[in-house]
Amino acid sequence: MPAYVPAAARTLALFEVFAREKSELLVSDVARFLELADSSCSDLLHTLMKEGYVMRTAKTRRFYPTGKLYATALEISRNDPLYMAGLEIVELLSEKTGESAFCAILDDGAVKVVATAEGSHRLRYVLHTGERIALHASALGKAVLGSLDEEEMRRQLRLKPLRKVARSTLVDTNQIEQNIKAQRERGWYSVEEEGTDGVLAFGLPLLLGSTKAAISIAGPLERMHSKQEAYLEQMRKVIVMIGADKS
Repeated sequence: MPAYVPAAARTLALFEVFAREKSELLVSDVARFLELADSSCSDLLHTLMKEGYVMRTAKTRRFYPTGKLYATALEISRNDPLYMAGLEIVELLSEKTGESAFCAILDDGAVKVVATAEGSHRLRYVLHTGERIALHASALGKAVLGSLDEEEMRRQLRLKPLRKVARSTLVDTNQIEQNIKAQRERGWYSVEEEGTDGVLAFGLPLLLGSTKAAISIAGPLERMHSKQEAYLEQMRKVIVMIGADKS
């Protein structure tokens, strides 16, 4: 039977601590969070620093992860079939519209961005592959929710706290459900200053194989409003062109 490796588990737990705390940490901080001896945490941090996964500040002597872990994970994800399928869609969509384009999948009360393509406009909206974003405050999230049955939509909305992240964010579950139902009837989804102030995003659901997913483009309000119909038409055409059946 394969053996459990405590050192590997501690390393993963260490990165989870940094992700949760979102700040530089002393050896003693890490030891407290992991409930380990200072000496063990010091050895672990210095090993990761030597390998390039964490750095230490000169003045405060605190540790924080570098971008190496993200870069490594991104390279791994490039061989993920979902990433490859999503990347093909967003690159084509961004080329057709000039806007930043995104593809995401449902991920336990959120949507996880699996592929992105930056727009060509000087003023553009950016998300990163691997980001998890709120279902209730994103066009990606609303599009995925709209493709679910009523019971599952309600369940997903209640898995995470619904926070107000921008001036127009809806946080009442009943209001969100009604909003999604109305958008489902019109055939497309949007958030206007619900996820980020000054940003309008359009979303459409689709299936990547058997996986519930969505595509979205986002940009500044005025430009998105002025090109709304053209952009939605391009989104529909791209889904048909790629052969990703609309969910």
